[in-house]
Amino acid sequence: MLAFMLLVLVLLPQTVCNLPLRKCNVREPLPIDHQYYRPGDFVIGSIIAQNYLFLNPVAFEKRPSPEHIDGLVVMTQHYQHIMALVFAVGELNENPKILPNVTLGFNIYNSHSSIVWIYQASLELLSTRGRFIPNYKCDIQNYPEAIIGGPTSHLLRHMATILSIYKIPQLTYGSAPVMDNQMEAAFFHCLFPNGAHQYRGILHLLLHFSWIWIGVICVDDDRGEKFIQDVLPTFSQSGICFEFIEKFPAENFSNNMIEKVDNWLGLYNIVMGSTANVVVIHGEIHTTIILRLMLAFLVFEDVPMKRKSKVWVMTAQMALMSLPFQRGWDIHFIHGALSFAIHSKQVTEFSTFLHNRKPASDKGDGFIRVFWEQAFGCVFPNSKVDEEICTGEEKLKTLPGSVFEMSMTSHSYSIYNAVYSVAHALHAIQSSKFKHRVKSNEKRWNLRNHQPWQLHYFLRSLSFNNSAGEMVSFDPDGNLVAGFDIINWVTFPNQSFRRVKVGRIEPKVSEDILLSIDDDALVWPSRFNQAQPVSLCNENCHSGYRRTKVEGKPFCCYDCLPCPEGKISNKKDTDHCFQCPEDHFPNKEKDLCIPKYIVYLSYREPLGMSLAMFVLIFSFFTAVVLGIFIKHKDTPIVKANNRNLTYTLLISLLLCFLCTLLFIGKPEMVSCLLQQTAFGVIFSVAVSCILAKTMTVVLAFMATKPGSKLKKWVRKPLACYVVFTCFLLQAILCTVWLASSPPFPSLDMNSLTAEMVLKCNEGSTLMFYCVLGFLGFLALISFSVAFLARKLPDTFNEAKFITFSMLIFCSVWLSFVPTYLSTKGKYMVAVEIFSILASSAGLLICIFSPKCYTILVRPDLNRREHLIRRLK
Repeated sequence: MLAFMLLVLVLLPQTVCNLPLRKCNVREPLPIDHQYYRPGDFVIGSIIAQNYLFLNPVAFEKRPSPEHIDGLVVMTQHYQHIMALVFAVGELNENPKILPNVTLGFNIYNSHSSIVWIYQASLELLSTRGRFIPNYKCDIQNYPEAIIGGPTSHLLRHMATILSIYKIPQLTYGSAPVMDNQMEAAFFHCLFPNGAHQYRGILHLLLHFSWIWIGVICVDDDRGEKFIQDVLPTFSQSGICFEFIEKFPAENFSNNMIEKVDNWLGLYNIVMGSTANVVVIHGEIHTTIILRLMLAFLVFEDVPMKRKSKVWVMTAQMALMSLPFQRGWDIHFIHGALSFAIHSKQVTEFSTFLHNRKPASDKGDGFIRVFWEQAFGCVFPNSKVDEEICTGEEKLKTLPGSVFEMSMTSHSYSIYNAVYSVAHALHAIQSSKFKHRVKSNEKRWNLRNHQPWQLHYFLRSLSFNNSAGEMVSFDPDGNLVAGFDIINWVTFPNQSFRRVKVGRIEPKVSEDILLSIDDDALVWPSRFNQAQPVSLCNENCHSGYRRTKVEGKPFCCYDCLPCPEGKISNKKDTDHCFQCPEDHFPNKEKDLCIPKYIVYLSYREPLGMSLAMFVLIFSFFTAVVLGIFIKHKDTPIVKANNRNLTYTLLISLLLCFLCTLLFIGKPEMVSCLLQQTAFGVIFSVAVSCILAKTMTVVLAFMATKPGSKLKKWVRKPLACYVVFTCFLLQAILCTVWLASSPPFPSLDMNSLTAEMVLKCNEGSTLMFYCVLGFLGFLALISFSVAFLARKLPDTFNEAKFITFSMLIFCSVWLSFVPTYLSTKGKYMVAVEIFSILASSAGLLICIFSPKCYTILVRPDLNRREHLIRRLK
């Protein structure tokens, strides 16, 4: 495509001949189309490429009636750029404060976006007006003080190749070109902010909307390659992934439209077939023309296409440009797009200035007639073409925005500021020590005392407010100090559109507030039903899930896995789940930590109430049995097996039942100290009483043998020694336990998921199992002795009952250990209580129920005579 260049010249009314050895031959200049010249003391001679495009009509057989004149088409949007130059010059000439008594003028040349024309125009500037003799200046001529070029950046470096040799300041209203020669770059002043600020803005915009899965299209030139190599990696470092990175086809037109359409079709299928809803376009001012041509030709060629809208994010270099035959084409594709634009303010008088433009009244305008014909689709009467006649009274404001805009665009605003920059720099020179008065004319200075590089110095240090109230200045690198506006494009069915400023990029502020945007003011493409578009490789991982990388895909693509047990994630798209604090637990969705509630075996819950009721029932029956035995203490069956030992056993069983109440209720320090020790000591007494009773029975029968020396051991002291010894040993174990590592109340936060168990910690697990082991040892001896004595005569023998009771006792406690270890929370306490109750109840029932039956139901069997008869 084509770009244009503005050249600011200074006309000096004097004769200079720099090369006296060379003959001043007059030579006709090469044809530079549409010279627009207005003389003045200072001439802003401008080369503006109207962006003529030479088309081969054969290549457009299926296009809809293009408007053309002998194959020559002009882009009407660029006419506003010329008007911005003319308007700025007019304002300055009417301003007595800037360059008083000096008139500015300008020249405009068309570069046709051709390197050849760029070089030719540059050489024209170094020649005498009307004579194409570079570096040979005779008579009155235009000597360039500064050059304004643009907007296509890749052509500007060719302009710099020649003009930088003469150290002429060059201003560009497009982005700065990529230059390898530092000397050439040193004389460039860019009416465009530092490109890095725009790229930071695009990155912040993408992250603001969480668009991390995008496509990228860039122009196939040096700037596009630099964008891919230098900028996109920084996007990746911030978490942005690219589904595709494609380049626009080369910007040329050829007869091989089949190949061209194939290229466009391939690009279209990639873009529209992608899952990314956001596409970043890094282009130039003409890029939208290519985009519209691509979309339109696919329709004209009946190529099947997927109708899928995208959110286009466009750089500030781009604009909605069109060729005349595109004026009727749909622009809805740009609806909802976001673009960057150099921060600007509207110059209110500019619209009035455009409104007053008429072909009849502006005969010095060499472009207006061609523009008028192309814009309104008519011809002036002197044309040979049989089409609608232009009256010259048509209104520019009736044109759709895609053809011509009445409000000043950002590119025109840059041209406007460029003209003002040159004027202010000249004014600074005039007011500085470099100013030299000429005696014959106080209002002019001598060119021989003024060099172009001096203007360059003043441009670099320039700072002023334009007529719109905006500050204009350049940074040390020659870039405009300004921010960017974020524009939201809104289109309408009548091919009109509206640019809505929805945000701004302020490069001078910190990173966290660099971007400001009004989300509520945004209009999105129709496909999204005014909901903010989502552009992700896959759906978000919701809270309660974590991301995991998918092999062979970009890092933005991932699978979502539920958090492991006990962990949560309370944010979307997190890579890791984290553990809840010990006093919290995950909810069912694993996205929230809920405080655990404290539990313990309480009297208020059914389990605690049930166990307490059993304790009271067994305690009551034990007390009843003890009462029965006390009441019938003189009966033979009570006296037969050591009455005092029987009382001790019953009292210890009663205490065994009652000690379980220490396990129910909120654990306190005192209750924790008494729980295990009381249980161990009391149970050791109970089991030792059974052991003593069994040993008494065995010794009693062995003592009946003639000459037995065991009679003395059958007396009461033996039973007392056994009970006391067992009690003493267990008491010593419990004392050591309490002295070394006593039990204490503690919160068990890990056993249960949703609860913290308040329980008595054993302190020393070893001592706990030593106490249980001693009880087991006593029970095993009692069982063994009773088992051996089970066949002794039944009248005096309790061994059978003791054997059965100890069998139950051992079975209960052997089952207790694995059950206790496999149970968690308050149920561990319940298991221990149940074991105490079951073993104690087994002893009570198995040993004393037969005796109570005899005492209460068969008193006839509880007589001495009956016992003697049985013995016989």
